[in-house]
Formats: sequence, C-alpha cells, structure tokens
Amino acid sequence: MKATEVPEIAGAYLFEPTPYADERGFFCRTFDAEVVRSVGLDPDAFVQDSLSRSVRGVLRGLHLRSGAGEAKLVRCSYGSVFDVAVDLRTDSPTYRNRAFFELSDETQTTLYIPAGCAHGFQALTETADVSYRIDRPHDPAEDVTIAFDDPELAIPWPLPVTSTSQRDREAPSLAEVLQHTES
Repeated sequence: MKATEVPEIAGAYLFEPTPYADERGFFCRTFDAEVVRSVGLDPDAFVQDSLSRSVRGVLRGLHLRSGAGEAKLVRCSYGSVFDVAVDLRTDSPTYRNRAFFELSDETQTTLYIPAGCAHGFQALTETADVSYRIDRPHDPAEDVTIAFDDPELAIPWPLPVTSTSQRDREAPSLAEVLQHTES
C-alpha cells in the first residue's frame, strides 16, 4: 500500500493498495496502520465505521461537521463513485480548493479527507457501496450541508442526479454556510 498526497487539498491523501489477483479474484489490504502513521496520521484516532449503499445517479453531499470537524477515510468497496472534497479550512493554503476522484471496487483506493473539508459523492454504477471510517462519534447537531449544485463550487457531477436526501436538496449555498459559520 502506498500513500500519495492530494495536491489540491492540503493534508488529504490517497491510500492505494496493491491487489493480489488470480483466477479466484483478488485480495488486498484496505487499511494499514503503519502506512497511515507514515504520513503523520494516528490510525487509532478512527472510532466509527459506516457504510452507505446508493444506486446509479444518487448524490450524497456535500457534508461536513461544525465544531472540531471530522476527518474520514472513504473507500468505494463495491461499484464506482465520483467523489468530491472541498477544503473549507480558512487557515489552509488550499482553502476553497476542490478535488475530484473516481473511487471504485477495481482499485479499492481510500481517500483521507481532513477535518474541515466538505465531502460528497455520486454513484456511477447500478450499486455503489461506500465505506467510511471517521475520527469522532457522529453528532447530528454538528451536521452541515452545502448545496451540491452551488454555482460557486461548479462541481462537474458526471450524471443527472436521480435522487438525493431532502436535507441535501434543501441545503444552503456555500456563501450562506460560510456567512453563518463566520458570524
């Protein structure tokens, strides 16, 4: 497994496993504490694992947490997703940068998203399972949502949106969220 810095988002990493394939399929390590530690992250900091299943065209996001934020490891364990991270840390050298990835079961690549970054994805396949490992217990009172179709962000979602949650449909713009958090 190798770790690669994401240049668009300071402190973000891609963890790329080395699959061992044969006639049965493949095997790969999807988490390695030593590799995580080698880039300055504490592998023991991750306290909850979650899984979402989406169908083609479903869009989830853009989500982040207020307060101390939430760092996460995200991997598409089945299918394929278009994944997005947006740096909203005002003290970051990559503040307001966006980064796009295709995460898939073919590569099993894991994306590390630092606390203070918004995250969202769109399912590209008929079924897409996304696994999350987060560094703090979830507190719904800290949930923040930004409009996935915010023109300022201009995220190039690859498919028409077939479904999203009511919370995501009614999300405020980036400008509204930033105004609220800065006041």
